[in-house]
Amino acid sequence: MFDPQRFITPRLQAIDASGIRRVFELATTLEDPINLSIGQPDFDVPESIKEVAAKAIRDGFNRYTVTQGAKPLRDKLVSRLAIEFPETLAGADSSTLADDTGLLITSGVSGGLVLALLTCVGPGDEVLIPDPYFVMYKHLVTLAGATPVTVPTYPDFQFTAQRLEPCINKRTKMVLFNSPSNPTGVVMSASACREVMELAEQRGLLLLSDEIYDEFCYDGGEVEVRPVFPSPAAYSRNLLLLRGFSKTYAMTGWRLGFATGPAPIIEQMTKLQQYSFVCAPSMTQLAGVAAVDVDMTAHVDAYRQKRDLVVERLSPHFDLVQPGGAFYAFPKVPRQLGLTGTQFVERAIERNLLIIPGSVFSERDTHFRISYACNDQKLSQGLDLLVDMAR
Repeated sequence: MFDPQRFITPRLQAIDASGIRRVFELATTLEDPINLSIGQPDFDVPESIKEVAAKAIRDGFNRYTVTQGAKPLRDKLVSRLAIEFPETLAGADSSTLADDTGLLITSGVSGGLVLALLTCVGPGDEVLIPDPYFVMYKHLVTLAGATPVTVPTYPDFQFTAQRLEPCINKRTKMVLFNSPSNPTGVVMSASACREVMELAEQRGLLLLSDEIYDEFCYDGGEVEVRPVFPSPAAYSRNLLLLRGFSKTYAMTGWRLGFATGPAPIIEQMTKLQQYSFVCAPSMTQLAGVAAVDVDMTAHVDAYRQKRDLVVERLSPHFDLVQPGGAFYAFPKVPRQLGLTGTQFVERAIERNLLIIPGSVFSERDTHFRISYACNDQKLSQGLDLLVDMAR
């Protein structure tokens, strides 16, 4: 008898379907839900970027690019990194990276994560990830054959060297670092970035810094090109840095990101991309060149105001660490309710409000995630409901 289950590998069987996906599926069954679950911008791709992509299609730029990415986009990103990290990721000439550092255009940051993990870890290796964590981390580590090890960061969600070091052993090979964070919205402090980077170098570990929300930082300083936040890349070039276009420019479906790091690792990731993704979509790569110069300040300012509203409304009723970036908040379910995060979310769904249980992102089930990447009216309605539920 033919049994399809027999052909599914143990690695895939060890991976659960995303709890976020289940909420999205539920959303299709509700009539006009208040959706504070989805993690993508509520604004559209700027028109100037759309026009470049459309022109690229009309002009016939529809074939494969070289695996490492189209040269105009690579040059643009290298120049930008040279300005942001002059002491670490740039060489003497600001138009090129140092000889021992490479850059690869990826199919989104998710594609970069897949390539990095399959390149760098395997059976017998352990990968340290912060808890709470982005939902993909644990499962992609499992897919690579390695073992994910969570490092608790409650209650302030800072991923510090002091919390990290006791979890390191002879099997530890990589540390996954995420700031601004999904699901907490927390931005790691400059001291945490520096100390974690120093610890990784001292112990011979590879630090992978996922910075997909780099533009959405609300309380940082400024450099010549844009608002910035603390990054481990400011302290060393011995790391993998992943960034992308999905969140900043609302290009979530365009699948465009990049990875930069030690040249031998980037070379192997490029080889793997050749036999998997092949290359990032060609027309979106040209659009990415234009996107780098688009000023998104107005959208970031609007999201800062949404963040402020979330904190103002929820802080009196929930234990909430103020998000410093991204567009998420991670409140704790009030103790007096006697509910787990999952139970609280179930009650919210009964009231037509979609949020995500914290257990999707954590080994604990005490919190829930909201996304304020929605219009102000829906956000206000959702906050009203949450406050009412807390009472």
